[in-house]
Amino acid sequence: MIPFENRVKGVLISAALGDALGAPVEKLSREEIEKKYGYVTTLNTPWYKEYLGEEATLGRRRGNGIITDDTLMTLALCRVYKTEKRHLDAYDLANEFTKEIAFRKTFIPEFNRQAFILDRLFYPEKHIFLRHVLANCDPREGGIGNMVNCGAAMYIAPIGIVNAGNPLAAYNEAIAFASGHQVSYGLEAAGVLAACVACAFTPNVTIEDIIETAISLAKDGTKQAIITLTNEAKLLKKHKCSYHELVTILHERIALFSPMGDDVHRKIEKVGIPSNHYTPSRLFSIEELPLAIAFIVYNDGDYYKSILDGINSGRDTDSIGVMVGVILGAMYGTKFIKEAEIELLSKANQINFDEEATSFAEVAKRIIETDLQIIRKQGEIIGH
Repeated sequence: MIPFENRVKGVLISAALGDALGAPVEKLSREEIEKKYGYVTTLNTPWYKEYLGEEATLGRRRGNGIITDDTLMTLALCRVYKTEKRHLDAYDLANEFTKEIAFRKTFIPEFNRQAFILDRLFYPEKHIFLRHVLANCDPREGGIGNMVNCGAAMYIAPIGIVNAGNPLAAYNEAIAFASGHQVSYGLEAAGVLAACVACAFTPNVTIEDIIETAISLAKDGTKQAIITLTNEAKLLKKHKCSYHELVTILHERIALFSPMGDDVHRKIEKVGIPSNHYTPSRLFSIEELPLAIAFIVYNDGDYYKSILDGINSGRDTDSIGVMVGVILGAMYGTKFIKEAEIELLSKANQINFDEEATSFAEVAKRIIETDLQIIRKQGEIIGH
């Protein structure tokens, strides 16, 4: 049996690994990645923007193991749990989590200096500051009006950890917490990913168990997208298709639920043009989660192949890598992670993964033990 602490460490390192592998090629299409890199397999991959000059990089760094906001916000959520030592909801996002991202400096690897996480965040994540600090909204309504994206799902894995073995509880807590940040299918994805992580902590869990958990809890377009892509992945696996065919078909299927496509860049030509991109919908789904699960299915849960297929598929590559990583990290712990990559991730990002995992695992175990005590008391009530 894999120790709980090792699974926690597996989740945190795998989030960083998927993030750092995908970061240098984020926003490129599959075809562009193939043309520039072939098939990315290493953390020592240069950022494509480096070839475009300083104006394109804006003084930021990527490649060589450097993580992005996905991992920074994951670790920030861990720190909130270590502060509060209990389950969380939207009020905690509005309070302690907002303090972590907007008022407490940490090392930002892309900047190579101490800064606020907020300084690094994309606009839909800056929405947290706008809504809770400037607009002083009801915390449960914080996600209203935000661009619908994967921003909440990308850092939600710690909620799966503190609800290990209880996917429904993980789903409910993720929805309650992330409602302060996201809305519609962006919020839904956060709930489903947290549930997948919680399920993956179950001893002797299978990939099919995780899929069934995701489908049973997912709603609306998110549910249909996961069903569609996992079914397609199973068929493609039987046919032993090429990687090019795999990604092409999965992108065709996800297009039924996400109109984004390969052109993810914001351009002046798009301003004022009506679009369904990133708007609330009961029929849509984010791309990253269904694709991540599909790559896991296609590769029978193979740790590295699932992550690498995900980050080479293009578009939001770092977040796809994170989502594959946290599910498989919860399932396998650190069993398959190369020690050299852990060392590189630690050094490049100034993160002590042993310390982060140990301290968070202690708090998570305490929260779970409290839950079990409550369940035992409920059993005594029923017994009487």
